[in-house]
Amino acid sequence: MTDRKRKGIEKARHGSRPLCVLLFLLSFFVSMILPSSCTSIDCPLNNRVYAKFKLSGTVTTISDTLNISTIKVTGEDSVLINDDVEVDSFMLPMSYRGAEDVFYVRIKSKSGTSTLDTLKVKKLDHTHFESVDCKPSFFHTITGVESTHHRIDSVVIKLEYVTYDDSKPHFYIYFKDTGN
Repeated sequence: MTDRKRKGIEKARHGSRPLCVLLFLLSFFVSMILPSSCTSIDCPLNNRVYAKFKLSGTVTTISDTLNISTIKVTGEDSVLINDDVEVDSFMLPMSYRGAEDVFYVRIKSKSGTSTLDTLKVKKLDHTHFESVDCKPSFFHTITGVESTHHRIDSVVIKLEYVTYDDSKPHFYIYFKDTGN
């Protein structure tokens, strides 16, 4: 091999070294920065939405024992609130199947008598999209509410749109004063 060929080979080796380092650094930078910039949306950990019921009127706290249940789509009973006392508000999950949620409100007094009211919430379901990375969720527009009147006197819609924000009451619920 001649000196001229040797010098050409060495020059080619040394000339490609900065290019290799540059390509390595560029690929490292792209692999570190690009994935973290794909999404900036934090998906909610629990994508269920809850309707908040605030006690109003003369009875603003239930000192009796409160139980609330519903019937699942599968036909099974599902307890949502179990033996709660000193209640001034409560939150109930909204389903995304069907135009109506039915809740069974049982109140057991200290004397042992028990009353059962049925609470029906009529609603429209709306698909809520945050990101392709998040699970689908549903928001609701409340269109009506009705109940039996054993212990519940009346229920009034305060805020008709149900989202993740459960800080404000969606319903004011008025219970009859039993003198306890």
